[in-house]
Amino acid sequence: MRTAVILLTLLAGAAVPGSLLPQRNVATNPGAVPSFYADHPGISPWLDRLSLFDVYASPWFAAIYILLLVSMIGCVLPRCVRLWGECRAEPARTPTRLSRMEHHRELRLESDAEEVLTRTATVLRRRGYRVVREGSEVRAEKGYLREAGNLMFHLSLLVLLVGVAGGKLFGFEGRAALVDGATFTNLRSSYDEYSPAALTRADAFTPFSVTLDKLEAEFELAGPRAGEPREFDAEVTYTLGDGTTGSTSIKPNHPMDVDGTKLFLTGHGYAPAVTVRDGTGETVFSGPVIFLPLENNFTSDGVVKVPNAEPTQLGFEGLFLPTAPTGDGDRSQFPGLIAPRLDLTAYTGDLGMNEGVPQSVYKLERSGLEEVAVGSLRVGETMALPEGAGSITFDGVSRFANFQIAYDPGKEISLVAAIALLIGLTASLVIRRRRLWLRVTKSDHGLTAELAGLSVTRRELPTSDLDHLERELLGLNESPERSMS
Repeated sequence: MRTAVILLTLLAGAAVPGSLLPQRNVATNPGAVPSFYADHPGISPWLDRLSLFDVYASPWFAAIYILLLVSMIGCVLPRCVRLWGECRAEPARTPTRLSRMEHHRELRLESDAEEVLTRTATVLRRRGYRVVREGSEVRAEKGYLREAGNLMFHLSLLVLLVGVAGGKLFGFEGRAALVDGATFTNLRSSYDEYSPAALTRADAFTPFSVTLDKLEAEFELAGPRAGEPREFDAEVTYTLGDGTTGSTSIKPNHPMDVDGTKLFLTGHGYAPAVTVRDGTGETVFSGPVIFLPLENNFTSDGVVKVPNAEPTQLGFEGLFLPTAPTGDGDRSQFPGLIAPRLDLTAYTGDLGMNEGVPQSVYKLERSGLEEVAVGSLRVGETMALPEGAGSITFDGVSRFANFQIAYDPGKEISLVAAIALLIGLTASLVIRRRRLWLRVTKSDHGLTAELAGLSVTRRELPTSDLDHLERELLGLNESPERSMS
């Protein structure tokens, strides 16, 4: 148990960096880790070497978890065997000297010993005791459900760990950003980010596709909470693997569930629609481009890459403001789409996309580029590039939704185990285990019945059961005499 507690403390400590630092495999903002790199260029590579941007998928975190699981198995299983034996055990044998027990009582009875023993066994069984009659003694015990609760608690803890481990071994987590009208198909190639578990099979994905019909977002317009989100819902149309089609709304904390694969709506933003023409006048790009939010008012940045432009490749770095200030300023004044403005910096040259080195779609590599123009565009405006290199037009604004797609086969097991764990813990804390004994002896003065009890828990033994049994036995007398020590 000491080893398990130490490992549990280590696991809790190891999870702290996962809460404080951006994570690649769980971050709802795909630009969180690159932004941290940009803000902390000195320490970020060292943090990355220690897997602190992938804490929950790191080898050292997995090692602590596996050691904890092994330790818990070695700790819990022997204890469960002992608890199972205690749940099935008979009441403890009657102590030699009952006078040393709690609430010891002696009753002078005129009844027959057989009648006293029979009445005692009957009364205690009615009050929920497990009763054993042996010779001139009756021994009884109550509160076995406390040990059953202990057993349930320990087994549930083990099942909970197994459920979590199963999800981490066979599940996966991914992210996909969809612009209005775009479709996501549950294939590996459709994910923007994908984090499989060790035993995840890419060919076993649940077949379905989802089309984002519309993203509805509302913000508080006035007052001290102006700009705070009030709701954002994604209206989607889906097609399942068996051909079934339908529509639904995905909201925060209300995911779409397709045979265990769940789609969570985790974020949203804007995708300015642009049209790019090259130096020959041909349209080489047209459509919305996802810009990632930088702050709560949805000031967003993004890039447009046009590698097929002629006579030279074109690239644009942009800052989108959904509600631009009336004068100068590079920060949006409100998260809603009131006065959109697109600030662009244009580049010409080699984008470096033919060198076989993967590039982020949200970042422009400037090493082979030359800055040629800077401008701010309102919807419908066009910025022409010098020397006839081309132009870019700000056509309008679409919204995008950020979805987290997760498959966790151990989640239901973990949920049931967690509920059973709470029930077992409550039972072990609330139920009081107690023991009662009765011994009958005959003497020249008549029949003497000794009663005593013992609380197995730290709480004091309640006297209600002893009082009730005493009244029942004294009721057998016509003229009862009683003494108590």
